[in-house]
Amino acid sequence: MSNNPPRIRMTGAQRRSQLVDVGRGLFAARGLDGTTIEEIAACAGVSKPVIYEHFGSKEGLYTQVVDFEFHILLDSITAALTEEGKPRVLVERAALALLTYIEDRAEGFRILMRDAPPSQPEGAFSTLLSQVTARVEHILSDEFHRRGFSARDGAMYAQMLVGMVAMTGQWWQDSRQPDKHTVAAHLVNLAWNGLTGLQKDPELRTES
Repeated sequence: MSNNPPRIRMTGAQRRSQLVDVGRGLFAARGLDGTTIEEIAACAGVSKPVIYEHFGSKEGLYTQVVDFEFHILLDSITAALTEEGKPRVLVERAALALLTYIEDRAEGFRILMRDAPPSQPEGAFSTLLSQVTARVEHILSDEFHRRGFSARDGAMYAQMLVGMVAMTGQWWQDSRQPDKHTVAAHLVNLAWNGLTGLQKDPELRTES
């Protein structure tokens, strides 16, 4: 008599969700190239044809994992930036949204920072940052217009601001110290207190 527990039958949606979860863990640990279809099948307790049936290939599963994580993070940051509030508060919320995602979904963030899926050849994280930057540029536009800055300046500063938050998030992914609220406070301290003293036509103080 077998001692193995009976295999639980899943619906198609449940099986896809399970395979995405298994794939996320393996892809985060080993990357796309370092993960085999055999490992995914073994961890999920299914045969390889089941994976092919749902996703077509290992790359198909990887794309689904990336798309899933991409939209979780994008939706979180977008929600933070579309709430009512002054620009400084919105930047605080966006920084916290990124750090919270990293805290809650470390595997997902590791994947977004890694191999580019076929659907986003330029890289998932780069694609996300481009979309976030466009939103930040819109938020900063009124402030920059009031100060007499050009639209081109606003676009450039939006890139700088988003880049600063993104790079800090990558660093914090491994350190996790100090806590996310402290990190977000320091980020906004640098960004906003720097912005209050911006010169319209800045010059370097050292000669090349």
